[in-house]
Amino acid sequence: MKMHTISVKSASIALVVALGAVVLSGCAATTRDLNPDDPIHYDASYDFSDKKRIVDDLTVSLLNSPTVPVASGVPLLIVYGVANQTSEHINTGGITDDIRLALLQSGRYRFLSEAQRDNITKEVSYQQGGAVDPQQLITTGKQSGADYILGGTLRSIEKTQPRQWRLNKREIIYYSLNLELTSLTTGEIAWADKVEIAREASRPIIGW
Repeated sequence: MKMHTISVKSASIALVVALGAVVLSGCAATTRDLNPDDPIHYDASYDFSDKKRIVDDLTVSLLNSPTVPVASGVPLLIVYGVANQTSEHINTGGITDDIRLALLQSGRYRFLSEAQRDNITKEVSYQQGGAVDPQQLITTGKQSGADYILGGTLRSIEKTQPRQWRLNKREIIYYSLNLELTSLTTGEIAWADKVEIAREASRPIIGW
């Protein structure tokens, strides 16, 4: 009887250990590389695939626009960002940074750095403080002026199913990003376009 009890205890311990190993293996972290060009969505919310689509579509639209005249031949732009009017924490600076990079690389547009203005002022003040060779001083009043302001707004509309008995919860999110190019000379909008994204997702009420 004693040996039978020991055997049962040993089997129970072995079963617990085996179940623990299964649970731990299921909780183990895994990683894999993804192709940024492939659309991948885990839910209906904004993700990197949406950002890439927005950047690509608006960049192509602006490069194909014939409505951006400028006397110097190559328009000089300054970016004042995209206002995030969604309920999500979305870094819209990544959108305008990628659009600016693509436009710069095209050679069709030039850009001023609004983000570096404080640093420029700080460096010029340092040079004017007497620590720099007078022949190498940056001359003030020589900065270029922008021809256009690039900016826009990101908005969203969210809808979820009303409360009712169901196994899955469905959610629909609509995003709209409007981008505009405004002339600093006339105040007119020289170019404008938008990208719309609508997505539906469902997930089980019970799960992890």
